[in-house]
Amino acid sequence: MEPQQRSPLLEVKGNIEVKRPLVKAPSRLPLPGSRFKRGPDQMEDALEPEKKRTRGLGTAPKIATSRPRAPALTTVPQTQGQTAAPKVPKKTGPRCSTAIATVLKNQKPGPAAVPAQKPGTAAAPPMLGGKKPSKRPAWDLKGQLCDLTAELKCYRERTQTLDQENQQLRDQLREAQQQATVLGAERRTLEGELARVQAQAEQGQQELGNLSARVLELEERLGTQESLVQELQKEQLGLQEERRGLATRLEEQERRLQTSEAALSGSQAEVASLRQETVAQAALLAERGERLHGLEMERRRLHNQLQELKGNIRVFCRVRPVLPGEPTPSPGFLLFPSGPGGPSDLPTRLSLSRSDERRGTLSGAPAPPTRHDFSFDRVFPPGSGQDEVFEEIAMLVQSALDGYPVCIFAYGQTGSGKTFTMEGGPGGDPQVEGLIPRALRHLFSIAQELGGQGWTYSFVASYVEIYNETVRDLLATGTRKGQGGECEIRRAGPGSEELTVTNARYVPVSCEKEVEALLHLARQNRAVARTAQNERSSRSHSVFQLQISGEHAARGLQCGAPLSLVDLAGSERLDPGLALGPGERERLRETQAINSSLSTLGLVIMALSNKESHVPYRNSKLTYLLQNSLGGSAKMLMFVNISPLEENVSESLNSLRFASKVNQCVIGTAQANRK
Repeated sequence: MEPQQRSPLLEVKGNIEVKRPLVKAPSRLPLPGSRFKRGPDQMEDALEPEKKRTRGLGTAPKIATSRPRAPALTTVPQTQGQTAAPKVPKKTGPRCSTAIATVLKNQKPGPAAVPAQKPGTAAAPPMLGGKKPSKRPAWDLKGQLCDLTAELKCYRERTQTLDQENQQLRDQLREAQQQATVLGAERRTLEGELARVQAQAEQGQQELGNLSARVLELEERLGTQESLVQELQKEQLGLQEERRGLATRLEEQERRLQTSEAALSGSQAEVASLRQETVAQAALLAERGERLHGLEMERRRLHNQLQELKGNIRVFCRVRPVLPGEPTPSPGFLLFPSGPGGPSDLPTRLSLSRSDERRGTLSGAPAPPTRHDFSFDRVFPPGSGQDEVFEEIAMLVQSALDGYPVCIFAYGQTGSGKTFTMEGGPGGDPQVEGLIPRALRHLFSIAQELGGQGWTYSFVASYVEIYNETVRDLLATGTRKGQGGECEIRRAGPGSEELTVTNARYVPVSCEKEVEALLHLARQNRAVARTAQNERSSRSHSVFQLQISGEHAARGLQCGAPLSLVDLAGSERLDPGLALGPGERERLRETQAINSSLSTLGLVIMALSNKESHVPYRNSKLTYLLQNSLGGSAKMLMFVNISPLEENVSESLNSLRFASKVNQCVIGTAQANRK
């Protein structure tokens, strides 16, 4: 513990208790007109209390004189003419007497000093030869005169000495007065300091009271802290016990750590071995990647070869089922003969019977029905589902991912099921989904699988219709809805073979929901009209195109091709499809435009099959838009849809005959669009 520092207030207070109060002492100097009545010893005794008081104050400095003190003279009677003692000036300050007493105290009698006589006594005559002089006789006037002369001389010398001493005392008195003035100023300073100290003492007392209250408060807090310390000590004991338990666990963990380190060493060796195996596996994986890429290229080649063997122009025939409320056809009207392998072979032939009431035999009996046989790449009876139909064209759709342009048509009379085949039925039933949603789902799935081999694909969809040789955007929304005149078929750029439709929407798609939304919008915008063949008949060609772009960044490969899915307008002749009413002329123009574009499509296919130098693509907006999907590098499939009703036999025969002509065409070998 460091010693406590004493407060300045307490030190001043102690100094005040030690010092005595200042008391004005009476002056001990002889008054004017009086004679010395005391000797030096008596004056020193009289000044002794003042000296003590002066020491108690400790502020008046001592006045030292260098001259020796004059010897005291005995008083002589006034009758003999001696001069009186010099007058002493009165004191001028409260401490004058004290200062003079201090000066007289410091002056000691010299060796030749003569003790002063008591007042009222005459001075003894000088001793001659150490003996007391005898009184001269009265007649010895000369001797008396000599004695008086000697005594006068002696008194004069003493008077001179006293004058000098008096002058010294006056000088000392002047110095004492100056010191008294200084001491008075110092006294006033000390009194001010005393007042300040007293104020500090009062402030100290107040602070002491505050500190006492603070001490009480701290004592209370100390009691609280002590209780808290006790609780903490208890808690410390618990923690120490817990620490011992943790120390035990730590030892156990250290042992386990040592075991783990040993196991880690073994694992590190195993990891090094596994790294070596990983390097070997990586090399093997790279080798197998190369092999897989080669196999993928071989698969594409064989896949394309298989499609070519099946024909770059294939024709499928699909017969829709009889709908509720329609008459049931007579037995033998439609037959599906088995193939060479029997019923297990997929049907490829169709036989249609037609009876002509205008023809008869000579006996008057009706002529037997005429049977018409047709053969196609595949025939789908009325009971075939949408999934069975798509399974047959799935490989052809996949060719679009390999970089081959693919075009699929749905051809037939009104009400034969073309739109159902391409888009599916209403209600969103997965079992009746058409070729468009199924084809895009299949493409998304295959593209995701090929992503594991380094391929990335992007898909951009467009949907337009050609009505009366006018192109309309089926994906238009808002104010652009129905503004078909603004859409024109143009080349993408100078020297480019790619065709685009101006002012048409090209929408990037990546999932089935986006495709469903586009199909729903297109159904609302498509031009339909009531005809005699179908209550809701499509009066325009709808063309859904999906532009596919693929890239293999690691190998620098790119491929791109369009997939076109076309729902053609009804192919019926003028008379059966003519609607009655004020709009018959408009319907007549629609039918003429439809038949003209379908005829142009047949002419284009024939020209391609015959390898003609000029192919009339520009004779129709339909063939001009599908120019890149009909050429020698494309794969084409036509669905001919027919009705099972006998009343539609004439239109069914026309559709089957047109499809047979297309099926007989052969287009050159398809080539992939790769870079």
